[in-house]
Amino acid sequence: MVGGGDRYSALPGPRRASSLAGGGKEEPVIGSGKHGRTYGAAWSNVKCGLSSCVTSRIRFSLLLLWGLLQAAPAAQAQGLPEFAPLNPMAGSRSGLYFQPYREPLPGRWTTGLSVDYASVIEYNRLTQADYVLDSELLRVGLSLSRDLGRRSFLLLNARLGGAYAGFMDGFLDWYHRSLGLRVLERERRPRDEFLYTVTLPDGSTASRAGRDLFLDDMRIGLGVRSGSALQTVFSLTIPTSTGPGGYGRGVPSISVLNTVRSRLRSDLVYEGSVGLGLTPAHGSLSENQREAFVALTSGLRFRVWKQQAVYANLFYHSPYYHDTSLPALDRRELSLDFGWILQTGQGGEWRLGLTEDLEPGGPGVDLIFRLGHTF
Repeated sequence: MVGGGDRYSALPGPRRASSLAGGGKEEPVIGSGKHGRTYGAAWSNVKCGLSSCVTSRIRFSLLLLWGLLQAAPAAQAQGLPEFAPLNPMAGSRSGLYFQPYREPLPGRWTTGLSVDYASVIEYNRLTQADYVLDSELLRVGLSLSRDLGRRSFLLLNARLGGAYAGFMDGFLDWYHRSLGLRVLERERRPRDEFLYTVTLPDGSTASRAGRDLFLDDMRIGLGVRSGSALQTVFSLTIPTSTGPGGYGRGVPSISVLNTVRSRLRSDLVYEGSVGLGLTPAHGSLSENQREAFVALTSGLRFRVWKQQAVYANLFYHSPYYHDTSLPALDRRELSLDFGWILQTGQGGEWRLGLTEDLEPGGPGVDLIFRLGHTF
């Protein structure tokens, strides 16, 4: 991920739209012909094949989560899916996320399982600073909620994370070529090899390791409904991460999330939110970390046929860092979460979705595959 203005440049091979260090991730190919470059193994410090990524610990954890879900009673479906940033440079700073409106369900637990998987390439190499994140990221989440009274409710959220060299680079190269796009950052990196390093202008550095599986920060929330269309959630994240440095926040964070829901028609529902968050600076990059954040969302859910619906949710987050000179860190995030929903006869939902980064010069992840189920 790089920033700056796009321009055409004279380069060997097919003519293409390109940029200075810091431009967009995805650029349209102009003309035809072969392209690409091979780099040596000096780029990589971690290797991980598919078999090593899907370890016995992951299988055990998924079975444990599934057992908890099977033991939970069914719940009425929500509107839009919950969404939180997946990029570790973003998620390790802010506790803000999108929390959908929760319908009153007295006397029962509501339960949800989500699985997000993404291939990430962030490539900012400047004279005064450097940031490279080449990884595949996994997030498995279990959420529980229960009414405490007529208007209030409790939220609990636990997540497992993983960061790997991965196996999807070849598939994503084909995917982008099929769309007529060229990811120049991907061409500068070898396939399926891990690298996560940051060097800032003041000399601060951080080198992150990959990990097959780790516990992420846990979240506790207290929600208050103000009528049938507005809710406020007070959220606290607890620094329980067992992953390498740079994946958890390392300190508690607090957030206030306000969500409004409006049924525009019998088959069309709108949800929007405003969130304010605070996370104290922490770690080797603390001098360039922002501490106060704002997040805005706006989305629709449209029932297309019987129990099937489609949804789209626009997610904005203020910048996570400042004065790094690295566009991928200093810019805002703007992502679009969208997909398909199937409501089950028991009141739960299956959700299949994608998340695309709308501003490739910022900290959003290019493509996230999402699977969720609510009970």
